[in-house]
Amino acid sequence: MIEKRRSTRETEIYVALNLYGKGESSIETGVGFFDHMLEAFARHALIDLEVECKGDLHVDAHHSVEDVGIVLGQVLGEAIYPVRNLERFGDAVAVMDEAAVECALDLSNRAFLVYELPVTGKVGEFDTELVEEFFKALAFNMPLTLHVVAQRGRNRHHLIEAAFKAFAVAFRRATAVNERSGVPSTKGVL
Repeated sequence: MIEKRRSTRETEIYVALNLYGKGESSIETGVGFFDHMLEAFARHALIDLEVECKGDLHVDAHHSVEDVGIVLGQVLGEAIYPVRNLERFGDAVAVMDEAAVECALDLSNRAFLVYELPVTGKVGEFDTELVEEFFKALAFNMPLTLHVVAQRGRNRHHLIEAAFKAFAVAFRRATAVNERSGVPSTKGVL
């Protein structure tokens, strides 16, 4: 189990994870829809994940969502790097009713995000623009190369949930143990 705490004037965050778990989670960010998405990520990535966030929700959820992405990215990076005996690349398409979202990623130790999810407005009280902020914070703090691209869909909830599930499955595939791979890079280091 890897743990990390981070305190700022805007948030207090605790994240603990077991990279090769059973998909169990305990998530309390104060942002209900975001909790639901993190639970879906843990379940489909088969990561045991605990997240506690006390944020300045009287302002909005921006700092909480972004800062959880920062800390989760840092903890995932600690769990994975330096990459050795892992697949390294992962991809998946997750569907939810009319929505299909593709995620492809590379445990490259290089930060990059391609985000093409056509969502605007809100899901309940959740600002959909925060999904990109979360993935950006995670990708740049882990770091990893991450592409999240909608293939089709209209319903905001479905598109976002499919994105989190596609990310989870792609991540699970990239972190699959492969003893033959050694350091999966022609450079010899990731």
